[in-house]
Amino acid sequence: MSLRKFVMSGIQDVLDNKLGGLSGNNKQPNNGQQNNSSSSSSLNQQDHNMNPGGYPNQQQNYGNAGYGMPNQGYGNAGYDAYGQGQNQQQQQPYPGGGGQPPYPGAYPNQGGYPGQGAPYPGGGGAGYPQPPQYGFSGGPQSGGGYPPQQPQYPQQHQQQQPSYPSQQSYQQGPQMGGSGGFFPNQGYGQPVMIGNPSLFPIQGFNANADAEALRKAMKGLGCNNSKVISVLCQRTNGQRQEISKAFKVMYGKDLIKELKGELHGDFEDLILALMDAPAIYDAKQLYKAMDGLGTKESVLIEIMTSRTNAQIQQVRDAYKMLYKKDLERDLIGETSGHFKRLLVSLCAGGRDESNQTDPLRANQDARRLYQAGEKRLGTDESTFNAILASQNFNQLRMVFEEYQKVSNHSIEKAIEAEFSGDVRDGLLAVIAVVRNRPAYFAKLLHDSMKGLGTRDNDLIRLCVTRAEYDMADIRNMFQQLYRTSLENMIKGDCSGAYKEGLIALVNGNRGAM
Repeated sequence: MSLRKFVMSGIQDVLDNKLGGLSGNNKQPNNGQQNNSSSSSSLNQQDHNMNPGGYPNQQQNYGNAGYGMPNQGYGNAGYDAYGQGQNQQQQQPYPGGGGQPPYPGAYPNQGGYPGQGAPYPGGGGAGYPQPPQYGFSGGPQSGGGYPPQQPQYPQQHQQQQPSYPSQQSYQQGPQMGGSGGFFPNQGYGQPVMIGNPSLFPIQGFNANADAEALRKAMKGLGCNNSKVISVLCQRTNGQRQEISKAFKVMYGKDLIKELKGELHGDFEDLILALMDAPAIYDAKQLYKAMDGLGTKESVLIEIMTSRTNAQIQQVRDAYKMLYKKDLERDLIGETSGHFKRLLVSLCAGGRDESNQTDPLRANQDARRLYQAGEKRLGTDESTFNAILASQNFNQLRMVFEEYQKVSNHSIEKAIEAEFSGDVRDGLLAVIAVVRNRPAYFAKLLHDSMKGLGTRDNDLIRLCVTRAEYDMADIRNMFQQLYRTSLENMIKGDCSGAYKEGLIALVNGNRGAM
């Protein structure tokens, strides 16, 4: 071999070894230096195009990649925090075949996957996207590793949640105006404003002094009815309970028994009604309406349609305590048909009291009512029951407005045409309470006194139960509806101490504060 060939052969071997080490092949065909250089350059360019992040793509190259080299190893392989890699869809979590790479974090000084606990990038790249973390406010800018659309997911999720109804936001009942800082009870113990009462807690109230005044009024022959009125008809129920307790402590006698022995007739019924706690009184009225032959459905309708959820629950408890019977079971036993179902729904005390409204749902419900009643042969009573017995008053007012638009007449007209008997009266009562509670009670008061005779039990119940809630509103509405004052109508139908006691409740004690 000539010297020249020997030198050229040595150079060729060196080139083969160098090129083979870089490409991962120990042996290359000897087709000339120019062809080998061209093939190597073309291969490297193809690798770069397929993996812009530098992640090794060949199975046989994996073991020789060299983690210290730029753009190799885990530095950027398949991880694009912003999800903007051009070939992200082609990325693989690990190169196909070959041994598994070191676990992320095995080389702390190198780049790699996000630290443990960080969500894996969620684009079309390597690995399964993690579910969104609710409440997470970070994003790519805060190092969270989410693509831009991910942090918005919780907001989209919230928009899909129905906005109606929301039980938790209930704070107060329908507002009927200011009341000088006094808040009557939502149930019979939780403050809530539902109207303008006539009776307010007396400032400087002294239970002992009032007990002594009552003792003097009942001492000796007869009873000073005016004094009884000035005390018991001018105090709230809570203050009357304190007076009753003070009377027993001071004189060793039961105030109610003393009053029963001294008073007579309708005036006695009025005063004894005032001495019952509200839930006890309502329970007694319901029991009386169902006791014996027949049922006085109007009393059931009045109480069950106009009380709050908390009040209904306390009435049920009081009924159970007084009569060892379940109120719902007695209502089922004394009524029938769709009227029974309405009362059972109301007795459950589950009406939404959030006052939140949803115009779209109101329109849908109005159309449901129209389809269930006027637009079909027969009536789907359950649809009316489901909507009228469960939704809050503000929402129902919106439903009534939408029904007017859908049918070109009022919801009351539809119910009068589609229903009859007690269920019709019950549904109309619900609507009347929803539309204008003071007007509903003003009408009941007027009905109790119109015509021949007076329905005294109804008159007493209405005056006693509304005095601490919305009697001032009822009094004003009565004047507007009937062009006479409630006081004047009471004067025309009642007499004596009974009349004076009712007027004291209607006018209230604002001047005594």
